[in-house]
Amino acid sequence: MTDVAAEPRVDTLMQRVLDADNRHDPYPLYARIRSRPVFREPDGSYVVCGYAEVSALLRDPRLSADPVNSPAPVGPGFSFLNMDPPQHDRLRRMTMRHFGPPNDPGRVEAMRPHLLTMTTSLIDALKGRDEIDLVADVAYPLPVTVVADLLGVPREDEPKFHVWAEAIVQAADRDPRDRRPSEGIQNALVGLGGYMMGLIEARRSAPRDDMLSRLVHDDGPDGAMNPAELTTTAILLLLAGHETTVNLIANGMLTLLRMPDMMRRLREEPGIEIPMVEELLRYEPPVHMTFRSTLADVEAGGVTIPARSAVRLLIACANRDPARFEDAERFIPDRPNNQHLGFGSGIHACFGAPLARLEGQIVLRELARRLVAPRLVDDPPPYRINPALRGPRSLRVQIEGVVD
Repeated sequence: MTDVAAEPRVDTLMQRVLDADNRHDPYPLYARIRSRPVFREPDGSYVVCGYAEVSALLRDPRLSADPVNSPAPVGPGFSFLNMDPPQHDRLRRMTMRHFGPPNDPGRVEAMRPHLLTMTTSLIDALKGRDEIDLVADVAYPLPVTVVADLLGVPREDEPKFHVWAEAIVQAADRDPRDRRPSEGIQNALVGLGGYMMGLIEARRSAPRDDMLSRLVHDDGPDGAMNPAELTTTAILLLLAGHETTVNLIANGMLTLLRMPDMMRRLREEPGIEIPMVEELLRYEPPVHMTFRSTLADVEAGGVTIPARSAVRLLIACANRDPARFEDAERFIPDRPNNQHLGFGSGIHACFGAPLARLEGQIVLRELARRLVAPRLVDDPPPYRINPALRGPRSLRVQIEGVVD
């Protein structure tokens, strides 16, 4: 195994991927990047893009998700999303115990009638309009409301927490190369944190049938979360509980609107929504890349990545690796595989994946069934700035009606 010299060019393929001008279609760049599954950028960071290498490193304990271990430390992880074992494992176990599989395998499926009712209500509200924005009208409000109900956040408080959540999302929706601290995100975290602390304290004396109450009164083998852990976990669930699902729905509808035959199949073939969502997670994943740092020298793809190196794992690039997926650039819902990396892998795999899958299946099926002659207004649509959370900022669609 050998080390790799830095790229001599300033304008590298990876930097072009990060350029917002290429957000609408980074896949031709990914195809060129895959000629080397692992390589070093001029700034000393490493890019990993082959399926075998990304999949292995997502599960490698020598890679850290805690920003304190990065070459340019920016402080400790905010939540267990940015922590390493054993802290990560303890907090994740405690959270998963009250969310669904494997501890409560029927919880997510039991939400199906509720999700269908909410979806029906959102689509009903589109009647009488000839143009809609699928992000603002459906893809955003559904998962936000679902996760708020799951946590026990009052719906009537939505205007209050929406302001804070939007400020945090907007601060995250910027070029990840911008390392400057964001005053807006700090103020929003303080505001949202104070709000969540109030709900948590209310649940101590008056528990309800919601996830916040279960976390507050957890009597499992890992003990109880302290107030700071409860607050950061609640914020994580509220924000991460909808971000990926918004992109899943928006990217999914954009893909289907570009492929009328697939839209017809979704409308007419019972059960096709299940493999179709899996293929969407491979073909147009909600998260395109994730970031790690090495705790030791790590060999991958014939390259030695030194300890304390920044590593960018290109999930979306790996998901179209022809070495792993036959005819990888084609959208094939009948594809016989479930090994995409659309929800990550390893200890940091998205623990909300079962709920996101179900939301995607229900919403996409109902939109395909009920919207009459939907047509894109903008193609490509405007995209979010951040290349990691890649998805349309809006998705304007003309329709000729809404059927019951």
